[in-house]
Parts: sequence; C-alpha cells; structure tokens
Amino acid sequence: MFDTFIVQPIFNLLMILSNVIPGRNLAIGIVIFTVIVRFLMYPLLKGQLHQTKAMRKMQPELARIKKKYGDNKQLAGIAMLELYKKYNINPFKSILILIIQLPIFIALFQVIRMFVYGNIQEHFEKYTYGFIKGIPAISEAVKNPNIISRDLFGFFDITKTAFASNTSVSTTIVLIALAIISGVLQYVMLKQTSSTTQSGDKKRTIKEILKEAADGKDADQAEINAIMMNNMNKVMPFMMIVIMISLPGAICLYYTFSNLIAVAQQKYILGQDEDELENIAESSYKGSKGGKNNREKKAKKAEIIKEPNVIRISAKDDRKKRR
Repeated sequence: MFDTFIVQPIFNLLMILSNVIPGRNLAIGIVIFTVIVRFLMYPLLKGQLHQTKAMRKMQPELARIKKKYGDNKQLAGIAMLELYKKYNINPFKSILILIIQLPIFIALFQVIRMFVYGNIQEHFEKYTYGFIKGIPAISEAVKNPNIISRDLFGFFDITKTAFASNTSVSTTIVLIALAIISGVLQYVMLKQTSSTTQSGDKKRTIKEILKEAADGKDADQAEINAIMMNNMNKVMPFMMIVIMISLPGAICLYYTFSNLIAVAQQKYILGQDEDELENIAESSYKGSKGGKNNREKKAKKAEIIKEPNVIRISAKDDRKKRR
C-alpha cells in the first residue's frame, strides 16, 4: 500500500521531471520536485505558523492564569483550555507537516535507490505508470535508464555518499557543503518558530528549576519546555549535518532545498501583519456570547466540585431564609 500510494506517485513524478525537462537530469528533477512539495504544503505550514504566532501572543495571558490560580491546577487547566479555544490552537496541527513529510522523505529515499541500485530497468518497467509510457521521452528512459544523468553540473554525483571509497573529491566537497548548509538552515527554521517564554535577562537552567522544585516550589512546565526546546535548537543542526553526510547526495539535495524554501516561507508568513492574530482570535469566538463570563462560570463550577461542603452549608442557609 505504501508503494502504491506514496512511492509510485513520487517515482512517476520524478520520471516526468527528469525526462521531459531539457537535459534529462535527475538532480534538476529533484530540485523541481522539492519546490512542488513545499508549495503544496504551504497551506499546512501557514496554519502551523499561525499557531506559533498565537502561542507567542498568548504567553502573557498564560502567565496571568498561572499567577491567578497558583497551585489550583484544575482551575488553571480550565482557563488555559478556554484560552487555547480563543486563539484556535490545536496541538495536532503543529506536527501535521512532520507526519506528512516523513513518508515523503522515506519514499524519496526508496525512489532514489530505484534510479541507482539493482536492476534499474526492471524498476522502471514495474513502477512507471502505463499512461505515461506513451510519452516518447519516458518510453526511451524505460528502455535505457542510463540516458538519465545522475550528475549535477558534471562534478557532483548525487548517487554517492560523502566518504564512500568511489566518491570523487568534488562530490565529497559538495556533499559536506550541502550538509553544513542544511544544518544552518535547520537552525534558522527552529529559531524562527521557537517561542520566548522566559522573561527577564537571566535565563535559568533545568537544573536550577528542578532544584527549586525539590525545595517545594512548583516547577513551571512551560519554562521547562522552553529551555528544552532551546537546547534542542542547538543540538539538532549538528545532528542534521552528521545525518546528511551519511546519506546519498540526492537526499541531501532534496533536504537542503526543502529547508531553504521553508525558511523563506516562514519568514514571509511570520512577517505578516500582527493584526492577523487578532482576527484569528475574534473569528474563533464569533457568534459566542461572553467568552470571559463563560470562563468565569466554568471556574466557579470547578470550585463547587472542589468544595462541596461549602455549597451544602450555603444551601441549608438558603432554605432557612425561605422558611
């Protein structure tokens, strides 16, 4: 099923892009394929970044909720849930792009192997759709796969890894450069979307927060998450460089261009008018009455659940008054 619905469509799209465009170059086909994928995912990216901006916008309100309710996690949870509804925040949307992109990445890796390893002609015969075999350029490539160039500009073989024994010096240099560029772009992407939740000039460490928690002070989970995210932002680019160097050049090419386009898209979306956030918040509450009053009512209801004895006494007093 994975081959039918993901691998085969990607294979055929690359077949078209690599053969119909002048030059019959697999590397150029991958670049164009990357552009197509990133722009198809633009609406999802826009929705994800709206949530990122909303999360930044609501940080002061989250801080006020924590200050107001203190250790009462039940009331704080209800108030925070209402705040998420106000800003139309859905945690699932934050990982939707990753869920979509991961199968594409895995499938592309398999497709590249079909273009490079094993019985290539057999792969072409098996995976090429019948209706595109009627295109002369595609039909010719199926019969003779070697007519598709695997080199970019004659000095970068996209089928090789950086430190393989049969990899040329020029290919190794380009692959290392792509890996470094990809890592830098990864850092920029994470920096663009990381929210600032720590206030003040001094940024605390997890060790300091946990020490305070051991002394009886309630740890701020949002602050812990922010510190962990900042630490991950520093480590992830280096991990990406190591991973990219070990992969074939075609995958490095795809990921580098994908990150480059993503950085440009994120810069554009995050740079849009901040008033857009207000429209998102207002539209999510359009038609509802008294959003603030609803939160207060739900908070009072939670207090009733927590302190039933007080309510029972109040109820008795009311009956005495009626008598």
